[in-house]
Amino acid sequence: MSLAVVGTMAFDNIETPFGKAENVIGGAATYIAWAASYFTKDIKIVSVVGEDFPQSEMDGLVERGATLDGVQIKKGEKSFFWSGRYHLDMNTRDTLVTDLNVLADFDPVLPESYKSSDFLMLGNLSPDVQMKVLEQMTERPKLVVMDTMNFWMDIAMDGLKAVLKKVDILTINDEEARQLSGEHSLVKAAKVIREMGPKYLVIKKGEHGALLFHGKEMFFAPALPLEEVFDPTGAGDTFAGGFIGYLAKTGDLSFESMKRAIIYGSALASFCVEKFGTERIKSITPKDIHERIGKFVTLMSFSSQETSLH
Repeated sequence: MSLAVVGTMAFDNIETPFGKAENVIGGAATYIAWAASYFTKDIKIVSVVGEDFPQSEMDGLVERGATLDGVQIKKGEKSFFWSGRYHLDMNTRDTLVTDLNVLADFDPVLPESYKSSDFLMLGNLSPDVQMKVLEQMTERPKLVVMDTMNFWMDIAMDGLKAVLKKVDILTINDEEARQLSGEHSLVKAAKVIREMGPKYLVIKKGEHGALLFHGKEMFFAPALPLEEVFDPTGAGDTFAGGFIGYLAKTGDLSFESMKRAIIYGSALASFCVEKFGTERIKSITPKDIHERIGKFVTLMSFSSQETSLH
């Protein structure tokens, strides 16, 4: 099924305790599209780049099944740029530079072929941009997934709440869930957030896995323990790409399918962190993914054999 992906395509400078990388290709749409491409070959990207964005990166996405008719290329301008430094725990980071460049006045325009996409992934952008995309859809997608962050909660909460009313699934991290809901307990936070509109909520907890909430149902997926983590940048977007890519492939929107999608998203994210930028996620094979899913199955399996208690 067709999948429309809205998000940034950017350059990143990344510093972690294990090294540095400059002018790495990043951005939410980039990571989401690469991850989703392992499940579907009908990906329609909505984004904006400057004249400096490499054609080779565009070509690589096209080879993976992406359509770039919705990607605006601004002549004489620069692409979005972010620079950050991760702390030793790899969960916290300092943003050093954020240059919006072409993103500052991004006005998304959906080609006609995009407007009836079966699935829609609204990557982390301003609520205004996300709403403009939703308003251009001629048919309501089977599933709308949205990502956001605390920055938009700080400066655009009204717009964010307006978009939340129109989506099926929200993906945010635990800190953002607490800020959005005003609740410390993630179970309470999930209830408050779902009352804002989304039927499903995915709370990402980094190296501590992810939680899925729907009605009274809840599911926890662990993160796979890894020997080496080089760069967490883009892991959340890669997770989102694997998650919605799996759902787009199967077309099954049941809670059981969502649970499997969480595991596939977690598996893709576990590859992403093993190299800087998109390098690792570009190089894996379906066999690699299946083997990693097997590790998740082993990690989560146990016998429920009863024993006498006193």
